[in-house]
Amino acid sequence: MRRQRLAGSDSLGQTETAMKTTSSTTIPKITIGLDLGDRKHAVCVLNEDGEITEEKAITNCRESLHRLAADYPGARVAMEVGMHSPWTSRLLEELGLEVLVANARKLRAIYQSSRKSDEADAHMLARIGRFDPQLLYPIQHTDAERQQDLLRLKLRDNLVRQRVDIISAIRFTLKSLGLRLPSPKTTSFAKRAREVLAKHPEVLAMIEPSLRVLDAMKEQIRELEREIHRLCEEKYPETQRLQQIRGIGPMTSLCFVLTVGDPTRFERPRDVGAWLGLVPKRDQSGKLDKELGISRAGDAYLRRLLVSAAQYLLGPFGEDCDLRTKGLALAERGGRGAKKKAVVATARKLAVVMMTLWQKEAEYLPQLQSA
Repeated sequence: MRRQRLAGSDSLGQTETAMKTTSSTTIPKITIGLDLGDRKHAVCVLNEDGEITEEKAITNCRESLHRLAADYPGARVAMEVGMHSPWTSRLLEELGLEVLVANARKLRAIYQSSRKSDEADAHMLARIGRFDPQLLYPIQHTDAERQQDLLRLKLRDNLVRQRVDIISAIRFTLKSLGLRLPSPKTTSFAKRAREVLAKHPEVLAMIEPSLRVLDAMKEQIRELEREIHRLCEEKYPETQRLQQIRGIGPMTSLCFVLTVGDPTRFERPRDVGAWLGLVPKRDQSGKLDKELGISRAGDAYLRRLLVSAAQYLLGPFGEDCDLRTKGLALAERGGRGAKKKAVVATARKLAVVMMTLWQKEAEYLPQLQSA
């Protein structure tokens, strides 16, 4: 596989998005394998000859990491991507250590081990990090500021999902009582429910606490959306260029910019499709070449946003453009899952077009754009 300037990683709901090209093949004097845990980290220290000099557990706190860095200045540290890897890797780099954050999807030797343990994982990370860092498929976390901006998007998404769950629970409760509510917009569900249930005050009183929660969530979601719009306009103006595509709004454009990070990370814009997991996996051996689903590598949230944008583009309100024309033509071919394949293909092309607009600072021409 051709090495990209910055290659991608899988998504764990975190902000790991960029890959670090590690060209150093020199075996370091000290290599540390660090298996991150919620309360404690397993540590395995190897010397230049590959001998284990120390194995221990340290607490998951900044003070312990400071002591580790002081004991082994300039050491190479290998860890898996996870909940604590963003801030841990940034701190250790600030303390002068060489940090490799491994792509967990690529470490089959760890996640499929028959004798898996924190100590064994730390040992394996140290061995691989010492011998050939490229086998870790190392990634580089975004900076703390961009991580916080991206978390605003994901917190809003979490609130929206919780709101849907509450509405579903209310509908189920009412159906069990022989009552049905119309299907208004999600944002006006509480208001409409109060109007319809005015004739049933005892039922309304029962679900009123849930309706009040919906009211509060509605305001919080609106507040987050206002903040996201402000970020797009003031802090990330490049998102305005991506929003020229009908169906790409502030949420998708901002998530794309924050997740990709650097517009020059890909030598070819089309590489972003594979980085986001929107291309088929491959399992070829001899004459056998299986047809598989998409790889689903990269950031799951951004991939979901792009798929939603593609569904809108191919729907009844989609803009008449080359992307829509090609997508509908693919869907009309028929066959198993034709519509689903058309949506995924359109999502991939959307990502390519967005990357092209960003890299070339171009204007979007719906009828001439190629993907």
